[in-house]
Amino acid sequence: MPMRPAPIISVSGLRGIVGESLTPDVALRYAAAFVADLPAGPIVLARDGRATGPMIVDAVRSALLATGRDVLDAGVAATPTVGVLVREHRAAGGIQVSASHNPAPYNGLKLFGGEGRVISASSGERVIERYRAGELTWATHDHVGRANTIADTTSRHRDLVLATVDAERIRRRRFKVLVDANRGSGSVLGQVLLDALGCEAIWLGASPDGLFDHAPEPTAENLSGVAQQVAAWNVDVGFCQDPDADRLAIIDEAGRYVGEEYTLALCVAHVMATADGRDGRPALGPVVTNCSTSRMAQDLAERYGVPFFRSAVGEANVTDVMRRERALIGGEGSGGAIDPRVGYVRDSFVGMALVLDMMARRELPISKLVEELPRYAIEKDKVTVAGGWGLGAGSWGSSPAANALRRAFADAAADASDGLRFEWPDRWLLVRASNTEPIVRIVAEAPRAEDARAMCSKAAAVLAE
Repeated sequence: MPMRPAPIISVSGLRGIVGESLTPDVALRYAAAFVADLPAGPIVLARDGRATGPMIVDAVRSALLATGRDVLDAGVAATPTVGVLVREHRAAGGIQVSASHNPAPYNGLKLFGGEGRVISASSGERVIERYRAGELTWATHDHVGRANTIADTTSRHRDLVLATVDAERIRRRRFKVLVDANRGSGSVLGQVLLDALGCEAIWLGASPDGLFDHAPEPTAENLSGVAQQVAAWNVDVGFCQDPDADRLAIIDEAGRYVGEEYTLALCVAHVMATADGRDGRPALGPVVTNCSTSRMAQDLAERYGVPFFRSAVGEANVTDVMRRERALIGGEGSGGAIDPRVGYVRDSFVGMALVLDMMARRELPISKLVEELPRYAIEKDKVTVAGGWGLGAGSWGSSPAANALRRAFADAAADASDGLRFEWPDRWLLVRASNTEPIVRIVAEAPRAEDARAMCSKAAAVLAE
């Protein structure tokens, strides 16, 4: 009998193809391994709307109850909502059943600690060790857990987001927005939030059934049809979420794809412009992004004279640095803004609210606000490398591939803290293994698109040799 392929496991969770690398048994054992090291308390359990979600949730719930844990079932909910619910209900942790932007055959588990954020790298490594060792403990019949349903999953998250903006100012503008939830979980809170902000919202894919209307990653190619609808409906802005709603891509009023990288930059620009420490607003503070994010955020931090820090790729890594440096705002260029006032989780709803607040405060269309940002061109590529060698943090600094890349880009400063990052005064290149797919990602940014593409092509050619 052929061996099943292994799921893709990172320190923050697990993903795989349902029926192949992700089965009920895998989900059950991984969930049990996660809660074994947690303090006493219930576990929040939710899913992102994928069609396979109910089956995986049933397996996970069974595992949690069998370990003696009570379960607080949130049903279909966005990933950032899970973080809020963990804190609100003082749970020991949380599990979101989601494969984020991966295609429909995938599903997965994302793990939250009691602080309501994705678990740290060290905690994740311990989960992986227990899962692979099969070190699982089951409760006796008189100590199995109980399952309860959370009646209201949106109010606390909505209120936290509303508190970060001038909601009345937004309401006065009566913005007309088009939102593409793509049949994921984004509409559950999104409809409540946009109604509270007085927006007239046109929804695409509001039913969270996982029957995606287009490929789930919110890229320009995948959103071409949505962009046409934004232009046709004559709205102020288009918001596009990934299935678990922790990422946000933007389309401007003319139907032009702005993209995910600009989401974080817009949020940083707005928070910096309004942070003065008065009337309950935060004071200026540091900015944190990961090493694959556009340097727009770094330029903005320098413009406002605040420290800028760069983390390894991964939400847990970004939030670790944000907490350590007491950052004002941070996130990842994949459309994931992280506002500590709401939680240390990438949050598309934070992105929506801050962008709407920026539009209302400046009384400018989204296209004009984008034009004010530092201008760079970012290019992304991905390749499969024969042999499957890794490019993770600290795993390949002296490998033949790394040495070949160093020779090819000898005029740049090289950093091997997460993959291999090359930096010049006005551009950078990152080559690293994906945490969620069996590929190597190449990301480059430069003032001109042709220069960024050339760096990507050169790196891909070196890896192919």
